Amino acid sequence: MSRSVMWWLPRGILLGLFAFFIFGPLVNLVLWSVAESWFWPNRLPSQYGFRFWERVFRPEGQAMESLWLSIWIASLTTLLCLAVSVPAAWALAKANLRWRAAILMLFLLPQAFPNLPVYINIARIFFTFDLNGTVIGVVLVHAAHGLVYSIWIATAAFAAVDDDLELAARNIGAGALTAFRTVTLPLAAPGIAASAVFVFLESLDEFTASYFVGAPEVRTLPLLLFSAAAGGNMQVAAITALILLVPSVLFMLIVERFLRAEVLAKVGK
Repeated sequence: MSRSVMWWLPRGILLGLFAFFIFGPLVNLVLWSVAESWFWPNRLPSQYGFRFWERVFRPEGQAMESLWLSIWIASLTTLLCLAVSVPAAWALAKANLRWRAAILMLFLLPQAFPNLPVYINIARIFFTFDLNGTVIGVVLVHAAHGLVYSIWIATAAFAAVDDDLELAARNIGAGALTAFRTVTLPLAAPGIAASAVFVFLESLDEFTASYFVGAPEVRTLPLLLFSAAAGGNMQVAAITALILLVPSVLFMLIVERFLRAEVLAKVGK
């Protein structure tokens, strides 16, 4: 066997295995979404069709209603996180804060503990304030996790902006607010947009928080997926998962375009 074959063969095998682990579950979802009958031990569906797609998109299927509700909650969560993270990130990046590292670590606390006990206790607290089963309650609990992305990425975005550019604007007569609005904010905007996309996707796909705080009154698309899978309706669950996948892929392409390497290099600094 030639040296070139020996060089390419193991790499080809590794690439094939990697592609299988990435695209194999997606292919399985697509098969389930068009499988009108699929019984063990058949390796492939015995009958194909789009009957379940039509069922999902019926008004009584609640898929579109749940999708728009999920998008609405994710949008509100993103706006709330940006309202908090933009001024906080500017202060963390530009102000001489003594406890800067400790403050950044505080925003990581929601990720430091298992989600289940955290959300159970949040649900108990929200119950006393009549926030359980409300969109506001779901938005608040989603924002607790979303702030991790928005604060850290926005802080890195502001830190990547050269201070001399803002000083130059101040030297030619611009006030502090004008310099921030016309110089600093536009330069940090790609990183802020990327943080908003991460928050939106985190909220859109969130299940555990929505289940303990929102269910059954607030029925998001991940909850619909769970109900279908728990009921053994794999076709509806697969279709719902594919619907959730579309905005995730589109927004991740946006992140890949706007989140620059120099911004990532500032994360945690």
